[in-house]
Amino acid sequence: MFRGVTQITLDAKGRMAFPSRYRERLQALCDGQLVVTVDRDYCLLVYPLPEWEHIEQKLVRLPSLNRTARRLQRLLIGHATECQLDGNGRILLPPPLRDFAGLEKRTVLIGQGNKFELWDEATWSGLREQWLAETAEAEELPGDLESLSL
Repeated sequence: MFRGVTQITLDAKGRMAFPSRYRERLQALCDGQLVVTVDRDYCLLVYPLPEWEHIEQKLVRLPSLNRTARRLQRLLIGHATECQLDGNGRILLPPPLRDFAGLEKRTVLIGQGNKFELWDEATWSGLREQWLAETAEAEELPGDLESLSL
């Protein structure tokens, strides 16, 4: 499981170093093989290769005549890029992916269980505040969340 928020600085070449607390797990889980793709929220999704393969299989099985399914396939599979952790625990993020998510230097890596989200730091901070305000204003929880105890 990957969890937590970590601020990360991209270097001039667009490389990001994974926090050391994740590196051993990533080596054991996928031998450092990752897949980076886009998300509809304009961040990047970073999957260990075996996790991505499950997602990709589901996407490929979606009906190709469904417009929404085709868009998702084009976005997620079309932008999917394999990356390998180097000896220093870094991956190189290709320019098209960095451009899509507006990544410059200051980023935030968010553990999401089986994957990570990578955000521009300013975008993440603004959206986090917006989501917190929306959550505070929400009167009812969806049925699936009503039994959740925090």
